[in-house]
Amino acid sequence: MEKTILGRKIGMTQVYDGQGNLIPVTVVKAGPCTIIQKKDQEKDGYEALQVGFEEQKEKRLNKPALGHFKKAQVSPKRFVKEIPVTSTEEYQVGQEIKVDIFNEGDFIDVTGISKGRGFAGSIKRHGQSRGPKTHGSHYHRGPGSLGSVDAARVFKGRPLPGRMGADRVTVQKLQVVQVLPEKDVILVKGPVPGNKKGLLVIKESIKGGKEKAASK
Repeated sequence: MEKTILGRKIGMTQVYDGQGNLIPVTVVKAGPCTIIQKKDQEKDGYEALQVGFEEQKEKRLNKPALGHFKKAQVSPKRFVKEIPVTSTEEYQVGQEIKVDIFNEGDFIDVTGISKGRGFAGSIKRHGQSRGPKTHGSHYHRGPGSLGSVDAARVFKGRPLPGRMGADRVTVQKLQVVQVLPEKDVILVKGPVPGNKKGLLVIKESIKGGKEKAASK
């Protein structure tokens, strides 16, 4: 069974392990997610589950979306995502996926939208060095040379000022510190992408879980 769930970032705190070590953790409200639709190889050309997360008021949905939920006999959801699976046979429409699919010590990949930083210069955006502050340089935080004069254009890929952040980011192989099924909460070691209350996709790490890490 593929382990994937949707959640919201609550914030960061710290906990102690059994040896008294302080561990920084991100608190994530994960699930429950309800299966709305099954995609199969014969009809759709691929295997996946369409899941919904968080309740939504009916008046905020248009008729096609509302009809889609009513067909599945599922209450309207705020977020709808597709989760790839190898087979949909073991799942049923209306079934809930809860945070207890993960265990303490598991490794996960967390995907979210990073914090938006607005329009940023090349120093902040790309980590470039600034120019001299003194001796009349008149060049302090500019982007530097733009390349060849004869080309009469700026080459593609040049690190220049522009929009920074608000990108889809995945942080791989984060460790699950604690799972609280009664509160639908998971504690993840270290930071995860995005603002507080931002939507996250949490799935089993592609770089190996607890068993593979233990074998090494």
